[in-house]
Amino acid sequence: MKQPGSFIPFSLPSIGIEEEEAVLRVLRSGWLTTGKEALAFEKEFALFTGSPHALAVNSATSGLQLAMEACGITKDTAILTSPYTFIATSSAALHLNASVQYCDIEKDTYNIDPEKIEDALKRDRALLKPRIKAVVPIHIAGNVCRMQDIMTLAKKYEVYIIEDAAHSFPSKTDNGYAGTIGDIGVFSFYATKTITTAEGGMVCTANDELAKRMTTMRMHGIDRSVWDRYTADKASWEYDVIEAGYKYNLPDILAAIGREQLKKADFFLEKRIHIIKQYNQAFAECPWIIPPPDGKGNAWHLYLLNLDLQKISINRNNFSQFLQEDGIGVSMHFIPHFLMSFWKKQGLDEKDFPNAKTRYESTISLPLWPDMTQMMIDKVIETVIKTGRMYGKY
Repeated sequence: MKQPGSFIPFSLPSIGIEEEEAVLRVLRSGWLTTGKEALAFEKEFALFTGSPHALAVNSATSGLQLAMEACGITKDTAILTSPYTFIATSSAALHLNASVQYCDIEKDTYNIDPEKIEDALKRDRALLKPRIKAVVPIHIAGNVCRMQDIMTLAKKYEVYIIEDAAHSFPSKTDNGYAGTIGDIGVFSFYATKTITTAEGGMVCTANDELAKRMTTMRMHGIDRSVWDRYTADKASWEYDVIEAGYKYNLPDILAAIGREQLKKADFFLEKRIHIIKQYNQAFAECPWIIPPPDGKGNAWHLYLLNLDLQKISINRNNFSQFLQEDGIGVSMHFIPHFLMSFWKKQGLDEKDFPNAKTRYESTISLPLWPDMTQMMIDKVIETVIKTGRMYGKY
């Protein structure tokens, strides 16, 4: 049983004096909403990733909706994505009155299967009125999807690619940073992510027209930013509303945190990899553990412990419970959409997604955050191995 004060959280943000001073700087400036800090954050993020346009938003969910709206996702259109993701990937499309179609993940990873993407696009294009206008691949746990194959399909079937890059900063591949490969990429800076602004996100694109549309829609459809209106020499009160937009801007307080976190992004990744190497080495001799997938530029947002249920006498939920009772904070990524009441009512059937179902039933997310101490890392390893040895079938 866990001892008082010995609980290891699943995730904690790595916040230092730099972030504290940045927040105080903004508080003392008298300007709290979107202004020069957000603009600077956008420029710095664009420079970091090599993206021509970076737009700060108040959440990745907002960013996904802006991206889809800009790509013309609306009534009588659909996105194609994986059911193995957080609900925001799909709900963003539903809020635009579009529909969502799904295909399974690859057998050996948690990412969407390009072969199944093509199958779905072939079926859609055979219809009298094709609906799929965008494919939304999700880089689960920071392991990048097969983007070269996906981009080939985008060209062949003339669909937009909107990367859900919530897990994948700073994933650098041969084709550039994940989130800058498709038409639009959406990053998350939620509290558990590889860098954080507490809440927030960033939308990246190389397309000038898409960037212009998202910039307008991000702030009520107004043709001038608040910062411009309040710092202009003349007619600061004057503006026009050219579309019925949203309020998805990132305030300066959060952007200031993001600027400091961005400076540490590569250092945070090094610390994550240090933990990952210890996990992988320790679990290599455990027959009940299948190593997590790893590819070029993996950001290691999550450590997905995949249990081989044929070699252990308890299920994933029991294994997780034992870890929690021993003071290890865990999570599940993700509960597939076909297990959610809403999507069940839409007719989504788990039988159509055998790989996603298998992965979900066998996967636990272990603690992984940069400031984990060696004692914490050792305890996680010890507890996982102890639990596996108690219930292993070998």
